[in-house]
Amino acid sequence: MTLRALLFDKDGTLVDFALTWNGAAAAVLAALAGEDDALHGRLAAVLHFDRQRAVILPTSPFVGSTVDDIAVEFAPILGADDLAVLARELAVMFNAGALASVAPIGDPLGLLTSLKAESYLLGIVTNDTESGARAQAEKLGLDHLFDAIIGYDSGHGRKPDPGQIHAFLDRFDVVPEEAALIGDTMHDLDAARAAGVVAIGVASGYLSAEQMAPHADHVIGSIMELPALLDTIPGVQAPMPSR
Repeated sequence: MTLRALLFDKDGTLVDFALTWNGAAAAVLAALAGEDDALHGRLAAVLHFDRQRAVILPTSPFVGSTVDDIAVEFAPILGADDLAVLARELAVMFNAGALASVAPIGDPLGLLTSLKAESYLLGIVTNDTESGARAQAEKLGLDHLFDAIIGYDSGHGRKPDPGQIHAFLDRFDVVPEEAALIGDTMHDLDAARAAGVVAIGVASGYLSAEQMAPHADHVIGSIMELPALLDTIPGVQAPMPSR
């Protein structure tokens, strides 16, 4: 089997979820609630945001979900009538905060540069917005290494549905057996299974290796262990380098 395409989740896989999003969540809650502590508390409860420690808890619907989902929960609390408008406003606010504090896991620039040199097709499939993912990839100096960046709003659905993966495979004429998805949540692994690609879990998010193992083909500690894994998977060959 020749693996031609490697698709990466973003949060918890390429970037540190806590370092990237805790500050963003704190800023958004503060902006929405102002001086109203009771309102702040209600919004924080939706996000499972620990106000004392200023962190998003692992149980948060924000982990692996989308801003649209958060907008549905925030709307009645904020008295917002137009969900689409609220979702767009929240996306702008969250993405601005995340961009200010985006932090990579390991050395994705070195890793992806090496994989690109081996002629792998590289992509991001994320439940973040496409614009947010592109902005973060650009800030980390990674954007030029990806053949496609697909968000939940790119028109192909969202994980755990396989539409984003299918869109990438179709665009580059790759069959499922020639691709792998690397991610840190059950949404990632379920999407990989549904699409028929190799499911590789990374224990760099909120799930442990033991939790992911029954649902993944392989589990590694972080993306930095990916080259070693690819070298040990029986029957896997890298694509032929272009000349």
